[in-house]
Amino acid sequence: MKIALVGNPNSGKTSVFNQLTGLNQKIGNFPGVTVDKKSGILKRSHTPHEIIDLPGIYSLYPKTQDEQVVYDILGNQQHADYPDRIVVVVDASNLERNLLLFTQVLDMGVPVTMALNMTDIADKKGLVIDTEKLSELLGGVQIVRIVARTGVGINELVDEIISQKPHQASQPFLGGEFDKGQFLITDSTEQKTRVEKRYRKITQILKFVVKQKPVRKSIINRHRAVDRVLTHPVFGYLIFLGILLMIFQAIYAWAEWPMDLIDTLFLSMSKWVKNTLPDGLLTNLIAEGIVPGLGGVVIFIPQITLLFGFIFILEETGYMSRVVFILDRFMRPFGLNGRSVVPLISGVACAIPAIMATRTIDNWKERLITIMVTPLMSCSARLPVYTLLIALVVPDTFIGPFNLKGLVLLGLYLIGLVAALLIALIFKFFIQTKEKSFLVMELPLYKMPRWNNLVITLWEKVRLFVFDAGKVIFSISIILWVLASFGPGDRIEKAVAAIPEPTSEVSQEEFEQQVASVSLSNSYIGILGHAIEPVIRPLGYNWQIGIALITSFAAREVFVGSMATIYSVGENFDTERTLLERMRSEKNSLTGRPVYTLASGLSLMIFYAFAMQCMSTLAIVLRETKNWKYPLIQLVYMTGLAYVAALITYQLLK
Repeated sequence: MKIALVGNPNSGKTSVFNQLTGLNQKIGNFPGVTVDKKSGILKRSHTPHEIIDLPGIYSLYPKTQDEQVVYDILGNQQHADYPDRIVVVVDASNLERNLLLFTQVLDMGVPVTMALNMTDIADKKGLVIDTEKLSELLGGVQIVRIVARTGVGINELVDEIISQKPHQASQPFLGGEFDKGQFLITDSTEQKTRVEKRYRKITQILKFVVKQKPVRKSIINRHRAVDRVLTHPVFGYLIFLGILLMIFQAIYAWAEWPMDLIDTLFLSMSKWVKNTLPDGLLTNLIAEGIVPGLGGVVIFIPQITLLFGFIFILEETGYMSRVVFILDRFMRPFGLNGRSVVPLISGVACAIPAIMATRTIDNWKERLITIMVTPLMSCSARLPVYTLLIALVVPDTFIGPFNLKGLVLLGLYLIGLVAALLIALIFKFFIQTKEKSFLVMELPLYKMPRWNNLVITLWEKVRLFVFDAGKVIFSISIILWVLASFGPGDRIEKAVAAIPEPTSEVSQEEFEQQVASVSLSNSYIGILGHAIEPVIRPLGYNWQIGIALITSFAAREVFVGSMATIYSVGENFDTERTLLERMRSEKNSLTGRPVYTLASGLSLMIFYAFAMQCMSTLAIVLRETKNWKYPLIQLVYMTGLAYVAALITYQLLK
């Protein structure tokens, strides 16, 4: 069977999906649209039933792309994802609002089961729900009580889903024949009349099926007391900033030793390849190109894992919704609103899903401004660049209790946020609209995150990061190695022949380093790098950095893989010098001073903080705006901003 999961945001639909599928999941997009499509195989059944997690929506009236996707699937039996059965996840602690969507799905005429979730929270609130009576009043629909976060009732839900008894579609909620066209009504007055009619019937039903028990200390009061602190107009911002500071300190403190371990492991792998396999081009390609390139991705798994883990905890506990709430008033002068916070914070993970998340912003002007500035938020692809450069040029010292490296990392993220707000303010005056906007949102109750969901989420995110970035870096590492190992004609041979033979004053090791440096400088990649060097020299960069800037336009994290490949060509791995040590020893050919100083390192960090170094992001902006001018404007303004900001940084600090 094909089984669809439908539900409101914050109803626990994702937890149900994870419980039903475990790690048997795959992620993509629905055909033709940039809407997430998550599907998986039901893990608690011998028959391979497919579970499709449809986007979380509040209504089937298709006003947003998410709602349109759900309506198109449920309203068309010929659709490739049309389900045999539907499981609607309903929040038992907020039954009235959730029943609006449930009854709309009921009116689509598809066999449906209600997964009554969060019954534990309903119990704490003193809500007693008569599920048998509710089932009767909804036309005999099957209702299963569950707590998706802990797995309570999931087995019963699976038994109900895969049972052999016929799941006939219930009677339409509003009476009469099933009328799927009712949700395509564009007349706002008629739409309002039908919602109001639906709510009146829902309210009548709830009077019969929901009773309120007296509770000694309401959970709502406790949560409101916490909210008075976390959403305070002053303390709320300070707490949020403090949480960010702790996160970035932890990312550096906890990830350091596993990163060192991974770095040593890949260095040993390159050394083993060099010493074990026969000499030749293939051995050099593996040792100097592929292994260092892949190591440049894998080494950042600890930090990526920590970053996504903290984001997951903020979302699961309900705190992220409070952040949206408190930042709404702060965002509005910049042409944004509170809903812009979700894409902006999501941009810390990846700009692509973050830009897709702007679909929840109804106001076109605010949505477009959010799209245009979201790539300025430092995404996880920038984290490897920041980490490498901070380790290279920032002293390992403390300012009070805080590590200076962690403070610099936090500063880079805050710089991206400040730049996004200032650029949004500029766009606010260029993009004109008469449409007014407002923020209506639900603050979910606080809850403990489920750690099994954390494991699934982290596995999913890390797997996507490693394999998506790995494929690109693998390809570029091979190309870079070829370009760095060969040159036109006999140019490399002539340049090497001009090097004086080693003497008593010049060791064999130094001579081999000179040969490697001259060979690289006269290779195809060296010639290209020297051609662009005059443009980037005012920023404090050499030609090797220039090559990495070009290759990392495919994806920002390619910078690290490119540097690993460039500094591995001709390297004698017996010295066991890490990439950082090789980069620290790099000297400027004109001045003889180190290339990577605090000035050049910070300049490079600032460049990557602002530059549009991601083709995939530009492609998503084009798909979301359906206009070439917006990604082109984005590319031009971000590249220009990056160059000017990096130039100022280097010239002030050099």
